[in-house]
Order: sequence, then structure tokens, then C-alpha cells
Amino acid sequence: MASLNDLVQACHDRLGLPGFPDYPGAMNGLQVANNGTVTRIGAAVDAGLEPFRRAAAKGVDFLIVHHGMFWEPPRPWVGVNHEKLALLVQSNLAVYAAHLPLDAHPEIGNNALLARRLHLEPERTFAPFEGRDVGLIVRGGLARTELRRRLDSLFARVVAIECGSTHPERIAIVTGGGASVVGGLRAHGVDTLVTGELKEHIYNVAQEERLNLFACGHYATEVFGVCALAEELARKFDLPWEFIPTENPL
Repeated sequence: MASLNDLVQACHDRLGLPGFPDYPGAMNGLQVANNGTVTRIGAAVDAGLEPFRRAAAKGVDFLIVHHGMFWEPPRPWVGVNHEKLALLVQSNLAVYAAHLPLDAHPEIGNNALLARRLHLEPERTFAPFEGRDVGLIVRGGLARTELRRRLDSLFARVVAIECGSTHPERIAIVTGGGASVVGGLRAHGVDTLVTGELKEHIYNVAQEERLNLFACGHYATEVFGVCALAEELARKFDLPWEFIPTENPL
């Protein structure tokens, strides 16, 4: 058993919170409290009714999520919204959210961990959001076919647009939604991007700018960070932890 406040502070310290810029709806930090104690840690990508149900069924009472509860405009606590809140309260399930801080972290961030899984060496960060970089550029030097092979071994579905070099010298990694960085890749000496999802018109940009773009799934590319943070907390506080998956194909 551990103190909820101690776990929250440990998360804050590891992620540089408060103070890391993010979208208003992210509301990084503790979003729902419990009775003040934690016995089992969970990690999930999304704060949704089904992940909450699965976490509660596993006895989780501290759930780390990447996408928190407040992305949409405020809505009355009725219907499914009330059902989610009632489940959390009745199950004594606290929810802690970490969005951009858990994408950009140099050690346990989604970008850094994906680079590690691909056996690629970080070179520098890029793509600033309110003064803090949220993207990563890694050294390439491998064949595009080998990069695709490594991605296929990690992810169930990879959408590949291959209009760039066959041996990229550098590769950009932006987990989650990467459409906003595509237009600026060439300015960073990069023609290859690994990301989660893209927008339809980006196909034309890839052709015109001669880019390689690999979209591996928004959900799938953002599993790594929450698991790494949960695992660290579990070791620090001598608690069990587990990942709470959903069948999100997007």
C-alpha cells in the first residue's frame, strides 16, 4: 500500500509537472482522486468507460492514462459521463493523466521508447509546442526496407507512403498525431517520419516533398510511455502494475 499523494508527486517529479505546456483539455496530473491509498497501478492509453471497467475488474486503484478525461468541452454529468464518474468513485479508482510530457520525455517518453524499440539513436529534438520540443529526430543510416521491417514487427498495421530516399540518413518520430510536422520535415534535413496517424491531404504533400511517411496507429504508438511510468512507480513503491489494453485500431 502507498499514499496517493506520494505517487502523484513522484509522477510530477518525473514528468516535470506542473509547468510542461500542453493543450488545455489535457489537464495533466491527477484528474480523479480515490480514498488516498494505492494498492495496484494500471496503465492505459485512454480514459474511457471500457478501460475504467477493465481496470476496476483487475483491482487497479491508480490508473495512468495518456489521453485524459477532459478533451471535450464541459458536459453535464449525465448518461455515460455519469456512468464513468460513478464507476471511478465506486471502484476507488484514481486517474492520473500525462499527455505531451509523456510524449516528449527523453527517457520514458513515447518517442524515445519507440526509437529504442527500433534500435535507432536519438540525435536531437524538434517540433516545439509553446517552447518545448515534442518530436524526436534519430540517426538513420539503414535501408527503408529495413525500417519498414522493424515497424511491421512492432505494429499490427503500418500505412506506408514511400516517396522519399531509400536509405534515410535521419528519421523523425512523432507518436500519436504527426500531420502538423510533415510540412517542416525538409527544413530539419529529414525526409522520413514515423508517427501514429496522418490526414488525407498529407499523401499529396509526401509526393510533392518526396517524403517517406509511416503511420502505425495513434493508439499503438502511445502505449509505451504509460507502461514505462507505471513500471517505474511499481518498482519505487513496491506495488504490482499491469497494462489495461483495449482493441483500439485507430
